[in-house]
Amino acid sequence: MKITDAKKVNELSFQLGYTITVEQTTKNIQAVLSNKDHNAFVAVHNDEVIGWIGLTYSFSLESPPHCEIRGLVVSDKYRGRGIGKKLIERTKQWTKERGVDKLRLRCNVKRKETHSFYEHLGFTEVKQQKVYEFLLI
Repeated sequence: MKITDAKKVNELSFQLGYTITVEQTTKNIQAVLSNKDHNAFVAVHNDEVIGWIGLTYSFSLESPPHCEIRGLVVSDKYRGRGIGKKLIERTKQWTKERGVDKLRLRCNVKRKETHSFYEHLGFTEVKQQKVYEFLLI
């Protein structure tokens, strides 16, 4: 992924219901690319970004390090063609390069088709959880 991909990354994110600005997407890409524990890759067809995946190296006090997919989207025009699988394969490679043997992801409970996609690729569900926020405004 490059900074110049921001507009298309933003458009693809919108397909999943995320509505941040292109400017914020640009800042997010800059932050990811400047942090050695984060990365992002794009899928390109005919010089057009048609998918992206973001990931992070993560650790906590109570469990061994792992990598986590933080976002994955393929253009609705290109879904079902193996592009998501290729992005995940690239993520697996990055995970191995980090010396980590576990790749994790979180998926909205509403996205049933996506659950099947991940299970088909060999991911197993390990827990369900709720997410809470507190806005500091």
